[in-house]
Amino acid sequence: MAFDWRRERRWLASLGVAMAAAGFVRYTTQNELTTLSKGLLIVGGILFLAAVALSYRDLAAFFGHRSAKLGTNTLTLTILTLVIVGFVNFIGFRHHKRVDATTEKLYTLSDQSRRIASGLQKDVNIIRFAKTPDTDFKDTVTEYANVNPHVHYQEIDPQEKPEVARQYNVTKMNDVVVSSGTHNETLSGTTEQDITNSLLKVTRDTVKTICFVNGHGERDIASNEQEGYGGVAGTLKNEGYTTKAVNLVSEGAVPADCSVLIVAGPKQALFPQETQMIAKYLDGGGKALMLFDPETDPKLGDVLQSWNVALGSNVVIDASGVGRMFGTGPAVPLVVSYGTSPITRNFDGTMTFFPLARTAAIADKAKATPLDETELLKTSERSFTVPNLKTKQVTYDPAKDNAGPLSLGVSAERKADVAGGAAGQAKDARLVVIGNSSFAANQWAGLQRNSDLFLNTVNWLAQDEDLISIRPKSATNRRVILTETQQRELFWLSLIFLPGIVIVSGALLWIRRR
Repeated sequence: MAFDWRRERRWLASLGVAMAAAGFVRYTTQNELTTLSKGLLIVGGILFLAAVALSYRDLAAFFGHRSAKLGTNTLTLTILTLVIVGFVNFIGFRHHKRVDATTEKLYTLSDQSRRIASGLQKDVNIIRFAKTPDTDFKDTVTEYANVNPHVHYQEIDPQEKPEVARQYNVTKMNDVVVSSGTHNETLSGTTEQDITNSLLKVTRDTVKTICFVNGHGERDIASNEQEGYGGVAGTLKNEGYTTKAVNLVSEGAVPADCSVLIVAGPKQALFPQETQMIAKYLDGGGKALMLFDPETDPKLGDVLQSWNVALGSNVVIDASGVGRMFGTGPAVPLVVSYGTSPITRNFDGTMTFFPLARTAAIADKAKATPLDETELLKTSERSFTVPNLKTKQVTYDPAKDNAGPLSLGVSAERKADVAGGAAGQAKDARLVVIGNSSFAANQWAGLQRNSDLFLNTVNWLAQDEDLISIRPKSATNRRVILTETQQRELFWLSLIFLPGIVIVSGALLWIRRR
């Protein structure tokens, strides 16, 4: 029986293709290049190349025909096109880029979130426990992963893998856990702010403590009443801080674990020894926020004087009338002008409100001091000061009152290495003084940028500038609201007039053609 090389070459090529295909299928299904899969791919490739080599003359004769040349050109162009498309997809996969066409950039990470994500030095796993996927949430997390490959995302069905759910203390469906090392955090929401704050919590080695002084009628951080500070205290906890109330008299000093000390609206004066404790704390590189309401004397004049801050014994009146749009009166100054500071970054074009405020300004701007000072908050030109609100008719007296713009807040920083700084000072010290405490109370914190001002101030004092201005974005309301007349006109235009024109035009055209 004669040996037919043509027939054997066909079987050789077919066997090679089949073995290579089997190896590829095993690899794609197992997600692992095992020894068997590798062997099938190699042997299959060798057999196929051997069949091609043995068929060299036949292939050369075939490609000598004109039809074969045309077919080869077509095949070459097709393969080249596929290679180009594949290369473009590869580049797109390695260098992910999305275009957010929304005005508010709702689907793009804020600069602060990108900065925090890019700074991650350890792996962070974001795990969603659910039966069905959440495409929107996955897209948001993917934005973080595109910024830094340390961010990983998983979706796990807790019913299929209950041991994993127990490991992360998951108690209900749709819980999302952010984990890094031994730190786990369950998200309270699925917004960008929630994710970014959780990244900070699980990757921080230490938790900073914000201390609120009490014992003199200050704002209560545990109160959810209108005058309380429960709202901003809760937000500070969401941003990874610990908050606590401290009594300086019983403590004997500012606690060593206080990253920021806040004196929020004392109604009675502090004791002299408390003033000395605060002065010593600042001299040692402490950070403090002092909020003082009108017609109170906290007896902290010596501390403020050493920081070149002048706290006015007055009440600021805003005669611009803008507050009426928000249901406020002239005793609630409106601020739209801000000093250059990380605290008020991106505040231009926005408003803050200060119910019953007093001035807080740089005492002597010409004085040479080791301080870096900024007047943060400026009222309008149509504002002025009065001694108090005891008279029914509040008017401006040029002889004893000051006209706007007026400063309601000052930030100051004293570098540790600046000559003339406090003796023994080892760290940079920071102080912010604002002539009002109501702006951050539950009743007012939600108005415009009031809450942001308080939180940004704490972030700056705690030297967490990356946290500043991480706030939720909201879509602009673009709904069109029509009156009854407009709705009626739209009905006649869209359902009667325009269709009528089309019908009449068609009838005239048909008659003319006849």
